[in-house]
This record gives sequence, C-alpha cells and structure tokens, in this order.
Amino acid sequence: MLYEFPGALGLLARLPRFGKNLAIIFGFLLLAAATTESARAQAVVREVNLPEKGTVSIKNRNGRVTVIASDEQKGVASLKAESPGAAVEETDIISTPSGSTIQIDVRGRRERDRIDVTVRVPSRTRVKVESEAGAVDVAGNFESAEVRTNTGTIHADVPVDAVSFEFLWEASRPRYFSDVELPKVKEKRGGWYSISGKLGEKKAKREERVELSFSTQRGVILFNVDPAMVPSDLRERPLTEAARAIVRSGDSRLMEAIRKVSPKLFGDYAKTLPPPKEAPSLVMKRAPGDVATEVSPQLLRLNVSVTDRNGRALSGLRAQDFTLFENGQERKIIDVKPVNAPFNLVLLLDVSGSVEERIDFIRKAARNFLATVSPQDRISIISFRDDIQIISEFTTDRQKLSVSLDKIDAGGGTALYDALAYTLVDTLKPLRGERTAIVILSDGDDNKSFIPFGAVLEAITESGALIYPLYVPSILIPESSVAAPTTTLDPTRTRYLTITTRAEEEGKRLATVSGGVFYPIRRLEDLQRAYDDVVAQLRMSYTITYASVSAPAGRRVRVRINRDGASALLSPAVNIASP
Repeated sequence: MLYEFPGALGLLARLPRFGKNLAIIFGFLLLAAATTESARAQAVVREVNLPEKGTVSIKNRNGRVTVIASDEQKGVASLKAESPGAAVEETDIISTPSGSTIQIDVRGRRERDRIDVTVRVPSRTRVKVESEAGAVDVAGNFESAEVRTNTGTIHADVPVDAVSFEFLWEASRPRYFSDVELPKVKEKRGGWYSISGKLGEKKAKREERVELSFSTQRGVILFNVDPAMVPSDLRERPLTEAARAIVRSGDSRLMEAIRKVSPKLFGDYAKTLPPPKEAPSLVMKRAPGDVATEVSPQLLRLNVSVTDRNGRALSGLRAQDFTLFENGQERKIIDVKPVNAPFNLVLLLDVSGSVEERIDFIRKAARNFLATVSPQDRISIISFRDDIQIISEFTTDRQKLSVSLDKIDAGGGTALYDALAYTLVDTLKPLRGERTAIVILSDGDDNKSFIPFGAVLEAITESGALIYPLYVPSILIPESSVAAPTTTLDPTRTRYLTITTRAEEEGKRLATVSGGVFYPIRRLEDLQRAYDDVVAQLRMSYTITYASVSAPAGRRVRVRINRDGASALLSPAVNIASP
C-alpha cells in the first residue's frame, strides 16, 4: 500500500509575501463564510458605481469591516453585508453617492445581531472607515486608507514599495505587530502615542504612494502580518529564560518573532552574545549552490507508524519491507530503526495559573505517565507557566524523575508556544538524528508567549519530533480560574482579554504536522488511556533514513509497506546530515 506526505510548504509558501497574505485573508473570509451562522440569515449584496480615484467612506459602529482593493474590480464598489444573528434588511445598509464619494452607513444593532460588511473596490481607491469595537481589515493597493476605531483591531496588508503611515493610540499604550521594522513610538501631549514614517521609495510621487492613517483608542494595529503569526502578548517585556535560549539557538525565524515583540530588550541581549559560527538555522542546511544529486545525496529521516488492518502495531519489519518514493522516484533506504528502538521523550507540563489548583493532580498524572512508558525510553521533564522550569534532564531513572516532580512551582500566565519552541531548539537540538517525541499536558490556552503559533508550527515541521498534545478542556479546570466566554466581534482583541477556545484546533495541527496524535481529555480518567495510546503509538513507529536528491520545495514522499493489509502514517522528512 502507498502512503504519502506532501511537501510541507505547498503552494501557499511559493506565493510572494504580499500575495500570500492576501491569500490568507481570502481564505479566512471563505472559512468564516462557511462556518458562520449567517449562512442561514439573509445577506445584502449591492454594487455602486465609483468614479475613478473615488472615495469610499464606511461607518459601522459595532460590526466588522473588510475592504479589499484589487485590479479586478473595475469602476464599481461591491458590498456584501451579513450577520451572525438576525437577517440583514436592505434598509440596514444606506449607500449614498455624493460626487466622487460613496458613503456607506451600517445600522447599529446589538452585538449578537451585528452586521459585518465586506467591500471590494478598485485599486488606488481612497477609503475611510469608522468603527467602535469591530475589527477592521484593509488589504490591497489603496491610494489612502484612513481608519478610526475605539477598541477594534486594525489590520492592514498593503504593498510597501512606497508607503507613508501614521498610527495613533489616543487612550492607551501602543499594542502593535508589524512584518517590517517600524520607527520608535513617540509619546505626545495628553497621553497619546504615535508611530509614523515612510517605507520603500522615499521620493515616490503622491500618485504612487499608499498613505495609511490609523487611529484607535485602545485597539491593536497589525501591519502586513498574518494574524496567525501574532503572539499572545504584544507588550514589550523582559526576555524569559525560554526566550533567551531561543535567541541563543540562532533560529532566525523564532528569533525574529521575539525581536518584534521586544525589539530593544532583544537587541540588548543579542549584543551580549558571540557572533554565530554559522548562519542561524534550526536545521542543518547545505551550502549555497550545493545541490543534492545521485552522486552527492542528502540524508533525510522520517517516522512511519505501521499497523495491520485491525489497527495493531506491526513489529519486526526490516528495511526490505519498505519501499520509499520521492517525487515518484524510488530512493535508497539507508537505515530503518525498529519500533523497539528507544525514544527521547520530553514531558511538557502546564503549571500556569489556569491549572494551579490542580497541581497535585498534575504531579500524579505525570508519575502515571512515567510508569507507563517503556523502561528504555529516556525522559526529560519541563514545566512551564510564563517561563520554563527544567524539572529533570534526560534519564531512564524513573525514581529520580518522580522525585523531581516535587520541584514544580505553579501560577502565572501560559507560555505554551515558548516552552515548545525552547524544547525544539534547546533540549532536542543536540539529539538531531535520534528518535524524539514531546508529550504536552496542558489546557492548550496560550496567553503569554513571545512565539506565535504559526512560527512554532514551522519549527515543529523541521524538527523531526513527534508531538502528542494531551489537552484538558476548561470544564475540567476549577471554575474560578476560567474566564467567561467572549464575542467573536473582534477575534484578535479577544485573544488579549481572556483564554481562547482555539486550543483544540491548534492542538490537532501540532499533532498532524509532526505525525503525532492529539488527545482531547473529556474526563480526567481519560488521561491513563491517552498515556497507554501514546506508548502504543511510539511502539508502532519505525524511523527511516534515506538518500534524497530532491529540493525541499514541493518534495513528495511515499512509502509502500510490503505486507498485506498494512497501513502507515508518515511524519515530515527532516534533513539530518550531509553524507
């Protein structure tokens, strides 16, 4: 039977940065359209003629606003208004042409019946948006975009070839995230803060420049970033031990995520470090121009979990029982480590404030895991809250590991993705080429990391470690430590006010990209069954090393198991060394 794992980057990664971000926005809109309750509510769709270089002005007090400028839109502004609650009536949307301006006024309604609008306009249109609490997205090549909110998030994705901008916070300290480095924040009289300047061609003509003017009372401003790459906490703050270790690791993408959150403190710490001996990277890379060929291949490694038609592990397979294809061509298998080969396991324990009242349970659960895993597996224990705590280095001494659990301290925020990134680039980096796995016991709600989910997802793909998230939902956490549910009016801002409900979705993705398994724990007694299954999964896993001659982009790997009824799950192929 044949089983396939596609190239991790795929089509989206091959798009230019600006086009990629637009694709993300369009994909988000399509997903929202497919999942929102508005599918059963009436939507208002309207087109209004727009003069060349016209202005579109939108007022939507408590709904979301998305404005997209594109060359495909010719001479008209297209509007779609919908609601997650009550149906939208034609009278709820007033569009008034006046000279070269179209004024769009959206009727204010209670939050559950709010009206969200998406407006598509021609490139080089001028837009103005006013909102209170709703998120505002502007994407495309505008002549100018002027946005004003109270608490709403403002997200812009525009070309930066020639852009001038002014971002203003009128009632709070700035919270922002940018794909490009911005000037320093300036404090103005009356407690106002601003960031202003120009990017790209400084002497570009006005008709070639994009002008951005954003003002908000207490909102977040995101500039040319994928919202999935925005960390949980945008406040500039001292670097944690996990963050410092990530900086020392030299992984450029993870380092950049930390720099964007705390640029000054990142710079101060980076200056204390010796220059890297080689280009920063999580994985071993070949020198520029050093192309893998049949004569000089590169060694890649992947994990293959093999079961029979009844779901039972197939042990005793050897190299001749596997046939591996890369982009349709058979490749030479160098080595196959059997299912009973030892693993290096990291147990990541969430001891943040949200689980503080269950610290004794966490210790007991961890000890149960130690008693379940195979005696030959080496285990390290790391706990995390707003920073990591090394409970134990790798060892097979179960008694020593059990005693070390008494060192756990609980309380504080949850920096899950910092702890996971730290584990990848510090704890497991010296073990590249060996069998590694991470078991996470957490509620999955990250609210304190420097590293965003998207960045840690990329690091996992390149690490070769299997990830097994065991997520305990909020209903199993003491009620006093769980924040009340919040609206989806502004998803970005919601992330900074309370724990999110995205933990299960993100936990599944962590497992999928690594080749592991996600375990939603619905009852506390489910934990032992999950432990038993993790051990069973590890004992299904063969580790195959093969000679690759393909470039990473678009690489497709297939494995044929030469046994009747066999099935397999593949992890991404990871570069471990150059032969």
